[in-house]
Amino acid sequence: MTTTRVTIEELRALIASVLESEPEEVTDGAHFAHELDIDSLLMLEISTRVESAFGVPENAVAASGATTLTELHAFLTSTLTRETPTSPLIRPRPVSDPAARVFLLHHAGGSHLLYRGWAEHFPEGWELCLLEAPGRGTLQALPLIDDCDRLVDYFHTAIAPLLDRPFGFFGHSMGALIAYQLTRRLLRQGDPLPTWLGVSAYGAPRGDADADSSPHLMADDELRAWLRSGGGSPPQLLDNDDVWHKFAPVFRSDFKLVDTWAPPRSPEPLPVPLSVFAGVHDKLVGEDRLVAWRGLTTDFRGHERYDGGHFYLMDHQQPLAAAITAAMRSAAP
Repeated sequence: MTTTRVTIEELRALIASVLESEPEEVTDGAHFAHELDIDSLLMLEISTRVESAFGVPENAVAASGATTLTELHAFLTSTLTRETPTSPLIRPRPVSDPAARVFLLHHAGGSHLLYRGWAEHFPEGWELCLLEAPGRGTLQALPLIDDCDRLVDYFHTAIAPLLDRPFGFFGHSMGALIAYQLTRRLLRQGDPLPTWLGVSAYGAPRGDADADSSPHLMADDELRAWLRSGGGSPPQLLDNDDVWHKFAPVFRSDFKLVDTWAPPRSPEPLPVPLSVFAGVHDKLVGEDRLVAWRGLTTDFRGHERYDGGHFYLMDHQQPLAAAITAAMRSAAP
């Protein structure tokens, strides 16, 4: 049964029924994983029941990032009282007249939550704009996009009104590809160009046939093993069949986007300062592909390595924000 409103007491009772406890034991501010000792399987059960009871899209609760009853209630109230969002832009700290904007693009299978907490590490007058691909997070109800050009079109339309001041792009993994293609689109159409472009954990495009694996064509077990080897995907997602089957379509759609994109044969170097970022122990991207970005810009700003694997950035928010800030400031005309 669906509804258009939810009280915190209804939500408290639902969670208590899953835990087989008394409702008063589920306090407003108790952290699910800590004070309430809710593990991933229990949280999956809670998510499923909440989504069914209140008519919210599948995976919406997991993607919300809510960690307490109060946060979950606020998320559901917001979700049930608004129209389906059509903009992929999330601004965690809106600024009325920002000195600069930084657009952050997430990885395949991910969402804007990759950059949760980053805003506090940037200058106060700067505005962070997190770009969310359809079919996840705040855009859960929209169909997935498995074509690079179509996703670039979608993002381009959304950001066009916001290019009225200095801005930069930073993309991680698939997000690096989209950031690169967005920059090429802006250049081709004569739109304002980013002050700076940052690409993370993604090899420079090459025009020859790519012998790398095609994850979107892998069997389920092979794909899960491949994701596990790359790190960054939590074990409860890869090891639990129920959780995996909820999120697998997002991974496959995004990997199809990456795998089927045809790189330009002889691209002109971008007239934009470009920096490369990667994890020292990244198993998915070779050093030669990272340094090859040098040939795709007229102003290569270097290659920075951080401790960690493909998802190194999850442990280096503050130094990465500082590096992005410094790079944009030094590249400003």
